[in-house]
Amino acid sequence: MSYQCKIEEKMSQPIVSIRTRTPVQELPRVIGEAYGTLMQYLGSSGKFPVGPAFAAYYNMDMQDLDVEMGFPVAESLPGKNTIVAGEMAAGKYASCVHVGPYDSVGPAYTALTQFVQEQGYEPTGVAYEVYLNDPDETPPEKLQTQILFPLK
Repeated sequence: MSYQCKIEEKMSQPIVSIRTRTPVQELPRVIGEAYGTLMQYLGSSGKFPVGPAFAAYYNMDMQDLDVEMGFPVAESLPGKNTIVAGEMAAGKYASCVHVGPYDSVGPAYTALTQFVQEQGYEPTGVAYEVYLNDPDETPPEKLQTQILFPLK
């Protein structure tokens, strides 16, 4: 699969999220629980996400992933228990979209890493995955995942 990579400028975006550490084999369960907790919190607050769910990866240690799962929101909200309010920082991001199952996203990371190097940028080390459609409603081969690298 070939990837259309680009550099884009993003404005800051308020988010609510849960950050944890987990081995990769537990990731689907951990992500599902986090999104469920976040949706309950937002619903009880009378708020709704203003965009698709995301996961931010702060390392790539498959036995001890440092991952943050969240949703963009319209305004900063107070945290509660494991839920924190934050923001996706403004700045330059490299991006591409992977189409297919989540477990086949690796080539998109490779393509985006190469693109960033070719463009003369340096990634911050954080990688975002933005889940553009719902896996409960979309067959795996049609899932769309936007990969974002914030740039220094």
